[in-house]
Amino acid sequence: MHRRVFLASLLGASAAVGLGGCAKGDASADAKGAATRPLAGKVPAGTSLRIASYQNVQQLQFRLAKLPALPFKVSSWVNIGAGPDVINAFRAGSLDVANNAGIPPIQAHYQGFDAKIVAIDLTRRPNYLFATKPGSDIRTVGDFKGRRLAFSQGQAQGVVLLRALKQAGLTYDEVTLVPLTSNQFLTALQSGQVDVAPLANSQAPAYLKQYEAKGARTIPTDVVDLLNLLWAPQSVLNDPAKAAAIAAYIPSWARGQVWQYEHADVWNEEFYVRTQNLTPQQARGISKLANKPLFPPSWDEAIRWEQETADLLAAGGFVKKFDVSSLFDHRFEPIAARAVPEEYRK
Repeated sequence: MHRRVFLASLLGASAAVGLGGCAKGDASADAKGAATRPLAGKVPAGTSLRIASYQNVQQLQFRLAKLPALPFKVSSWVNIGAGPDVINAFRAGSLDVANNAGIPPIQAHYQGFDAKIVAIDLTRRPNYLFATKPGSDIRTVGDFKGRRLAFSQGQAQGVVLLRALKQAGLTYDEVTLVPLTSNQFLTALQSGQVDVAPLANSQAPAYLKQYEAKGARTIPTDVVDLLNLLWAPQSVLNDPAKAAAIAAYIPSWARGQVWQYEHADVWNEEFYVRTQNLTPQQARGISKLANKPLFPPSWDEAIRWEQETADLLAAGGFVKKFDVSSLFDHRFEPIAARAVPEEYRK
């Protein structure tokens, strides 16, 4: 089976600032598929959203930062984060808006599901590093040649791996990409199913604590996954009330991240130590690697990056080449930037 067909089937199976005037009826769509009618200036009474909040991060940010109450009902905070799982939840109609990296919207487009990016946070420092299985002799990305690498086509970890291979001058035919989702990476490493897997900075300390003495190690790189974003199904954005609620949610989402960055000591204790069972030292190590939030007024850089990512996937036969500008709903473009101080805009 062609790798594109195989991976698509695998992933498909896993399971109010700056607003315009009022709008009524379904949002129209331009030639690129983006809704164009103005966003409603007020969230209608009775509006609700189902919002993804992996490991309850959003609720914790909102509570600790003491952010104002949202002008709509959150009918559920859904503990979901992996791109393939989010896409499935979107398809099932059980989720309205989610926080992901840049690759899940590309994967959704390839699967024929219409969704749009509504907010952008740029990350300038690596969020991931590569971990080896216990007893491995791998020490550099160049050593990945001929090895089995955990690969998730629909998640940030996937594009980080592809960019690292490209940077090292390795082709896809020189490695074995093992299709998994990120929640399977640790088990695959522990069992030796794969030689290498990309792990989030926050996952690495616990893995090394358990397996470093058995010969596991991590391999940092300077490869970044630029985009941290909010996105929503087009069907949700076609509902004027829900679109207005998403527009009202974006400022709180942005401010929550700024608060977390500015109060690292509190976040370390309340999240990493209390909920992730890390030591204070491990938590501080993760915070030192944290990205300063950056909400650009213009999405130009984000679109260029997304296009490069889509082209990289297309070159490997994982998706078909397409113009990524169709993934962005520009009605929301200035909202996040207007919600934060200038130092978090550029």
